[in-house]
Amino acid sequence: MPCGVLKSFAKSVSRRKPLEPEGEEASFNRCLTTLDLVALGVGSTLGAGVYVLSGEVARTSAGPSIIISFFIAAVASIFAGLCYAEFGARVPKTGSAYLYSYVTVGELLAFVTGWNLLLSYVIGTSSVARAWSGTFDDLIGNVMGDYLKENVAMGLPGLAPYPDFFSAFLIILLAGLLAFGVKESTTINKVFTAINILVLLFVIISGLIKGDLNNWKISIEALINATAENTNSTDNVTSIYGQGGFFPYGFDGTLAGAATCFYAFVGFDCIATTSEEVKNPQKAIPVGIVASLLICFLAYFAVSAALTLMMPYYKLDVNSPLPVAFEYIGWGPAKYVVAVGSLCALSTSLLGSMFPMPRVMFAMARDGLLFTPLSRVSARQSPVVATISSGVVAAIMALLFDLKALVDMMSIGTLFAYTLVAICILILRYQESISDSNLSICESDGKRGCLKLPSLPTKRTSLTVTSLTVFSVVCVIGLCVLLSKGIEYLLNKEVWSIVCVTIIGVILLVVAFIIWRHPQNPMKASFMVPFIPILPLVSVFVNVYLMVQLGGDTWIRYAIWMLVGFVIYFGYGIRNSVQRKRQQAGEATIDTISKPETDVNKEEKF
Repeated sequence: MPCGVLKSFAKSVSRRKPLEPEGEEASFNRCLTTLDLVALGVGSTLGAGVYVLSGEVARTSAGPSIIISFFIAAVASIFAGLCYAEFGARVPKTGSAYLYSYVTVGELLAFVTGWNLLLSYVIGTSSVARAWSGTFDDLIGNVMGDYLKENVAMGLPGLAPYPDFFSAFLIILLAGLLAFGVKESTTINKVFTAINILVLLFVIISGLIKGDLNNWKISIEALINATAENTNSTDNVTSIYGQGGFFPYGFDGTLAGAATCFYAFVGFDCIATTSEEVKNPQKAIPVGIVASLLICFLAYFAVSAALTLMMPYYKLDVNSPLPVAFEYIGWGPAKYVVAVGSLCALSTSLLGSMFPMPRVMFAMARDGLLFTPLSRVSARQSPVVATISSGVVAAIMALLFDLKALVDMMSIGTLFAYTLVAICILILRYQESISDSNLSICESDGKRGCLKLPSLPTKRTSLTVTSLTVFSVVCVIGLCVLLSKGIEYLLNKEVWSIVCVTIIGVILLVVAFIIWRHPQNPMKASFMVPFIPILPLVSVFVNVYLMVQLGGDTWIRYAIWMLVGFVIYFGYGIRNSVQRKRQQAGEATIDTISKPETDVNKEEKF
């Protein structure tokens, strides 16, 4: 009896959603173009970080080699972006990584992914709204902050120093705009994104005009003198700004900067939530993701180059690098241009955080995993209930809570989604297609043996690749923990640490080779990830390594959030799952692979 219960439970949490479920129709208006998606991705990704992050990383980690840091971070980000792009081409439905997980690895992991996405979006929206409010308050002389501190101070642990009414108002205003219609929202986003890019072009051109290449080859003597001035000491002074040159903190500093810069490219995944609102999702979503990441890389690269050329990296201000740099070159009034660009960047970033949140919530509610009223749409085909509900939650958080301690939780949610999407791509590409199962079985019967694999995937080869993928993820986690916690032993060339890293690395290479030898599903999509299985495994490694870097307090808060999610899923979602009702009604074998080319492009029916 216990075995039967466990088997039934495992079957329930692992049920998968078909790509074309019966009875499910698109609820949104297909009105977005590729340009809308590129603007949405750029606006969401190229936020206020471009005005702050370059100065912080250049001064504390990388120096002028920050441009290399951004390049490394962009390459790591494009790995995740390519995985999203293929799923966007194969699964043109609302839900992003949540839906991709549902059609590939099952319901429970799909719910965990969706719950993680909601976490990252709600904290992202609240924190960006508070940043917008703070930036605007600085421009008007901190009038709002000073008044609220004196009259409505809160002084409780975990809460903000004072309630930020302005940030809450911004979120409610944006929620109303999004509930009104997606086309109007994306039009405003395009305007703010265009202004932001124009301001960044001004910064880049200024750097080319006023920049000095000598700032990329500062001598150690100059750094020692600067250290002496800052410390008011002249005895045995050593530089606190590195060793000078293009790599003042060594290549280790450049890599550390790249880990920080990786978060600057987070945000492109909002494009994947628009699948049911795009005119031609199979082509527009891959192009939108790749193009937005490329534009963001060029902007970050050029702005950081201009900044470090205009001013020695050790003199950069960590909080306001661009205004200080313009003061340094004698262009003080340019700081107002930068302020306008910063507010526009924060506006587009706020929209980019707010836009996907109700769509993921809608997709989960439509599948029965969250409360059904959240799946209702307005006459203008907008998820109005989910939009208003998520807006109210984000507004309350922005109003009351100190979000600095919660921002790292947002990183866990995003990185977990990136990791699962990469894993799903591996499983999906080697999964058996129902249409080819009979042929695969016949062929596999005639080609038995360890080294002779069928030309088409079978149930056996699919299960083998899935098992190898899980094993490789376990190895990646072990490698990341070893590299993170045992870095001192590796730097000291301790034999045991080098042997452990080498063994795990060799195992991963062997597993990747075995996966590569297995037959892939022949069904094509308009975009497919290259270099399978290496690229998804590298993406998993990058994401897991960054997650391991997060502190223990962050993981405790994350565990509490996940506990709340499991209560909702096992108390409501598992019993009200639409897929459960389909299976109970005896409907259809689930095919989780794209249909043949003649059936893939079905967007016209929507």
